Amino acid sequence: MIHRIWLFFIISAFLATCMSAIFGQGAGGFEAVMTAINDMAQLSVEIALGLIGVLAFWMGIFQVAEQSGLINQLARVLSPLLRRLMPDIPANHPALGSITMNMSANMLGLDNAATPFGIKAMQDMQTLTRTKDRITNSQILFLVLNTSSVTLFPIAVFLYRAEQGATQPTDVFVPILLATSASTLAGLIVTSMVQRINLFNRVILLYLAGGFAMLAAVVLYFSNLAAEQLAGQSSVLANCLLLSFVVLVLVTGYRRGLNTYELFIDGAKKGFEIAISLIPFLLAMLIAIGMLRASGLLEALATGIATVVGALGMDTRFVEALPTALMKPLSGSGARALMIETMQHHGADSFAGRLASVMQGSTETTFYVLAVYLGAVGIKHARYAVVCCLAADVAGLMAAIGVSYWFFG
Repeated sequence: MIHRIWLFFIISAFLATCMSAIFGQGAGGFEAVMTAINDMAQLSVEIALGLIGVLAFWMGIFQVAEQSGLINQLARVLSPLLRRLMPDIPANHPALGSITMNMSANMLGLDNAATPFGIKAMQDMQTLTRTKDRITNSQILFLVLNTSSVTLFPIAVFLYRAEQGATQPTDVFVPILLATSASTLAGLIVTSMVQRINLFNRVILLYLAGGFAMLAAVVLYFSNLAAEQLAGQSSVLANCLLLSFVVLVLVTGYRRGLNTYELFIDGAKKGFEIAISLIPFLLAMLIAIGMLRASGLLEALATGIATVVGALGMDTRFVEALPTALMKPLSGSGARALMIETMQHHGADSFAGRLASVMQGSTETTFYVLAVYLGAVGIKHARYAVVCCLAADVAGLMAAIGVSYWFFG
């Protein structure tokens, strides 16, 4: 599936550039697309190199955590839920702990920390299959939950809104939380339908009820905080939890007679190797994304949608924020730039500015996540993973539009 999407992106960008050259701006579009290719090629290397340090560190910590038995203990907390959602993972398998850590880091908005955990989870699940280049059901569900994961602290969105002069930068907090929750729920439902997972199982329902109760408590507390307070408290909480985990892992390993230093070094070496192996996969996907953006195809698509929506007599205000939505699954930095551009043009407190902010925080960068995680384990056949991830994205973006009309319309 991914190779078809990749080829479709490139051919579509080429055809759009040719059409622009013939009927529009002349031959300058070819230069813009080639510049985008060169920029994305450089960016793919920069991303991989930037991941070396953080990957090496967390893979080293994970090596100690595994040997000390902490990962197994952590896995027991979510094991009843994950065992029913991912029945092909045995009880007490290291993958359950890796998945738990990745989901926790994503909920805290810690992208840099979540990536090593996610790669480790994919590697652990890869040990359970004989067909190493074909994705498993559990890996598909994990990717869906990753690309649609609930983020409790979208601090970056608040800071950008504050920079653009928003009166209340955090006024999008609850809409973002509702939209990203809808994305996660939709992704879980779609994937469960395909994999025939019974979501009405009593254990699953109990976990979901507990999750929604905690979500409601977080909304009630953090929605009353100012931007500075929210950023400060969430930063302290996140860093305290991570540092405590690191110290706990090392102390536990030492108390159990392990050579924590040598274990850390062995794990760090694996992190370095993984980061370098990501470059070809990132290169392929980022080039296709850069071509799409430079060709003007995304902008043309948004214009076409506005025309159709207007002809149907519907409100077209949401279309002004659609470039962010269309870019989000393809490029996180591109979507962030489009969000800022929307706020600059329409105002941070305008409907479009707020909607773009909600869209930015409602979903993950789907194709980047797929490229990194699938590339880290060498999977070439993604089966229906892309479809399920995009279904979650669509649900999240539609929820973002609906919630934004509810709160700001």
